[in-house]
Order: sequence, then C-alpha cells, then structure tokens
Amino acid sequence: MEKHTKKLSLPTHYVCSYDSPLGSLLLESDGEALVGLWFGEKRYFPNAVKAEKELPVFRETKEWLNLYFQGREPDFMPKLRLSGTEFRMEIWQMLMQIPYGKTVTYGELAKAVAKKRKIKSMSAQAVGGAVGHNPISILVPCHRVMGVNHNLVGYGGGLHNKIALLQLEKAL
Repeated sequence: MEKHTKKLSLPTHYVCSYDSPLGSLLLESDGEALVGLWFGEKRYFPNAVKAEKELPVFRETKEWLNLYFQGREPDFMPKLRLSGTEFRMEIWQMLMQIPYGKTVTYGELAKAVAKKRKIKSMSAQAVGGAVGHNPISILVPCHRVMGVNHNLVGYGGGLHNKIALLQLEKAL
C-alpha cells in the first residue's frame, strides 16, 4: 500500500513599512488585500516574506495614509480582508461605521450589538476584546473607541498614538 503524504502549503503574505509621523507602520498583504496594519516592526509573521516590489494594495494604503496624516479624510478605502470569528468581524464592521472625527464608547458599541442581535445586553468587555484584536489599525478605526464617560483607555499601538490620531481627527 502506497503511503501518500501531502505537504501543507500556507499562502505567502507580504509586508512593507510606511514611515508615518507617529513612527513606522507595518503593512501586511495576502497579495491582493490588506490583512494587517500595526505600529512598529516587531510583529512575527511565520509565513511572510518581504515584498520585492510594491504591491498595488500597498500603494493604495500608503496613499490613504498620506491623506489621513495630512489631516484629510480619505474618500476611498484600499481592499481589506479581515479574518476572525463571527463576533470579531461584527465588531470590526461596526468600527468602520464610526465617522471620522467622532468617538464611541465600548458600552455604546455593546448596546448597539445587543440591539442588533435583539438581546437584552452585551458585555462591553467582550466588545473590548474584539476591538483589541483588530488586525488593521487606523483604517479600521479602533482608536475611536473610548472607555466609560469617553475616558481614554488602552490602545494596541500605544495610548500616545491613540491620542495623536484623535487629535489629528480633531476628536479631542
């Protein structure tokens, strides 16, 4: 009897950096869409290789970021591919509905989820967990989510960067 072994081949992801006024941003793509955007370059990508040439999605994202950091609201969105649990995807879609220059609280998002799902309540902490796992910062604007009474609370990119982003949008 022949033994067949099949190697599991994972898709290649590409990364590049963008020098923002707040420091280096790391962009990740699956070759077609943006799948990650983080502050700093200390992320570990087991299946990523440095892109040898500029991908179209990287050019589009950099143009979006250029406009954004000039204090303008971009009127287009690069192709994004978010991947997560159904709950996280629901929260990330809600984040994308928060208008430029506006903020919401974790509690307000939780109430909106509960209303949408026709349930009595939703945990603000559960919403916070989903927000904290957002893989595409800035474009999926998790920095626009605040604590109780619109207090500034943690941000994966650093609280100082959250403040800077909100000041840029004139939300503070």
